Amino acid sequence: MSGSDMYTIEDLLRVMERLRDPEYGCPWDLKQSFRSIVPSTLEECYELAHAIEQDDFHHVGEELGDVLFQVIFYAQLGREQGLFTFAEIVNTLVEKLVRRHPHVFAGGEIEGIVDADTSVEEVNATWEAIKARERGEREQHGVLDDVPLALPALPRAQKLQKRAAGVGFDWPDPAPVLAKLEEEIEELRQALAGGQREAVCEEVGDLLFTCVNLSRHLKLDSETALRESSSKFERRFRQMERLADAAGTSLDSLDDAALDALWNRAKGH
Repeated sequence: MSGSDMYTIEDLLRVMERLRDPEYGCPWDLKQSFRSIVPSTLEECYELAHAIEQDDFHHVGEELGDVLFQVIFYAQLGREQGLFTFAEIVNTLVEKLVRRHPHVFAGGEIEGIVDADTSVEEVNATWEAIKARERGEREQHGVLDDVPLALPALPRAQKLQKRAAGVGFDWPDPAPVLAKLEEEIEELRQALAGGQREAVCEEVGDLLFTCVNLSRHLKLDSETALRESSSKFERRFRQMERLADAAGTSLDSLDDAALDALWNRAKGH
């Protein structure tokens, strides 16, 4: 399609409005609520992340559209209930972006130019200070007040730690975090020896939390690191299956030694 023939955001808003038309709309879309489409929103975000991780940029564009549709859906529900409109969503977003980037938008104007260099560290410090002020205006005075409970566990742990670090509650470098990791492993061994499931669960949680802390100190995103390791495991395990199939056998028929041998072969591919 040429640029003049392509659909616009206004067309998308109208499509959503039609889907929710009480008389002529789609029965499935009409049944949905804010809560009911949350699983779809999460699924679409993960599908987008997967496409990016696979460098599948043809589908990245498609998945971005699916994520955008989730925003449009919420906007339609908000408009129907008199809560907010898509225009208000955009306005709030632009206001926030301009407010949080004073090093780019001089005088709070979109075309305002700041003629000065700013380091990434200065940007991060300003960002956190502005967000802290915004939390205060919302009467969220605790450092951790607006860390969402719905975040996946790894990024939530990372965000909690980052917030605490912002007020000085943090290790100075990775070395003491490694020592803490070894301490947590020893505590897990003791819990296992004690045979109490609740204590084991607690120590495993502490171990994972410390691993997230170590990732943060190494400037790594724990969720990304684990997803990449999971993908690596998946590739190697599938290779094991192919090797076993080529040998006329299956993984569940092999003993530990044979499985280890296959695993080492798979790692070489």
